[in-house]
Amino acid sequence: MNREHIIWRVQPESIAEEMEIEPGDVLLAINDKEIQDIFDYHFLINDEYIVVLIRKKDGEEWELEIEKDYNEDLGIEFENGLMDDYKSCRNHCIFCFIDQMPGGMRDTLYFKDDDSRLSFLQGNYITLTNMEQKDLDRIVQYHLEPVNVSVHTMNGELRCKMLNNRFAGDALKKLEYLHDKGVEMNGQIVLCKDINDGEELEYSIGKLTEYIPHMKSLSIVPVGLTKYREGLYPLKPFTKEDATEVISVIHKWQQYCMERFGIHFVHGGDEWYLLAGMDMPPEENYDGYLQLENGVGMMRLLENEFLEALKNCPGGNTRRKVTIATGKLSAPLISRLSRKLQKKYPNAEVCVEGIRNDFFGEMITVSGLLTGGDILAQLKGKDLGEELLLSCSMLKSGEEVFLDDMTVEELKNALHVPVYIVKSSGQDLINAILDYR
Repeated sequence: MNREHIIWRVQPESIAEEMEIEPGDVLLAINDKEIQDIFDYHFLINDEYIVVLIRKKDGEEWELEIEKDYNEDLGIEFENGLMDDYKSCRNHCIFCFIDQMPGGMRDTLYFKDDDSRLSFLQGNYITLTNMEQKDLDRIVQYHLEPVNVSVHTMNGELRCKMLNNRFAGDALKKLEYLHDKGVEMNGQIVLCKDINDGEELEYSIGKLTEYIPHMKSLSIVPVGLTKYREGLYPLKPFTKEDATEVISVIHKWQQYCMERFGIHFVHGGDEWYLLAGMDMPPEENYDGYLQLENGVGMMRLLENEFLEALKNCPGGNTRRKVTIATGKLSAPLISRLSRKLQKKYPNAEVCVEGIRNDFFGEMITVSGLLTGGDILAQLKGKDLGEELLLSCSMLKSGEEVFLDDMTVEELKNALHVPVYIVKSSGQDLINAILDYR
């Protein structure tokens, strides 16, 4: 056995605690089978009788025979949540955001993952270029779906160019394999001006509709361009006219897919509508918001949730002054919603500050890529009221740290105002403004 998994924590009153398994012990095998990752682990423990091989901290090996309910967990947590190394990306995409970041940031921000398991666990998008047949078979065996695929183009030759990988075109054949096995998928196209737009976009959408119903959705999002592009492929930003044309293509294919398949299927990122100066589509156009994490429908969902929650607010004389700092993309919507709230709560003063992204460059307008340093620089010296409200999307997952490693505590101390991190729903935003917690 060459795979060993260090046990990090044992849950109280669990089977593992009863069997005297302790943190620092090593899991070697279950039913005499090697464990590659967390999916093997859960698959192997799903039985009423299992044999677990543990190596104790003193080197002694224990073979434990365990009887339990079929799907009962052992109560073990591992030092590495995936129980395996993450697979890194082998491509050198012309639009890669990580290649456009400045130096000196924390190491984890430079890691390019391309791991199908993270597609299932965290919703990450993968290119399929890093997958062997055994990886595809594990997806089918363990039902690791949906698989989120960074397609970008269905033109194999163009895909090789865009991903800078001579095998990138052949990797598209794996879509057909997953489709034939009935695996659910979502697709993504990062659109680059004069490269995979226009006729190429029409071709890609048309080819991907052939994978419906197993391909559940396809998002079209504009390439993100930072100011750190020296020596990289010369990509151009989209204009208002470009955005209008892209939306026209998306709506045309939505109509086709609704008539033929009963779903809209293809969806545009919120940036297209804002750039074009158009209203967001109605909620029903998003087919249940399948690609929220990709910036598709976030504005529509927030507005609908906010307005629905506001209907149930009684109104009143709540006296409170707060500042909401957000990205340039969402600032107009947040301002509009705040004005609606103030009609019911005239003594609640809400100031919305759209923060310019000086760290990455002004073309990056989403809240999730704002840094503590930019927020501090643009708010310092202003009357922020009783509290500064920030979206949870700005922070490192599970921690109160911005992309530039500034902490929420450091920002609070520098601005001399309490900082409150708001969850993503419209109700959460109302509660934060009115201090209903």
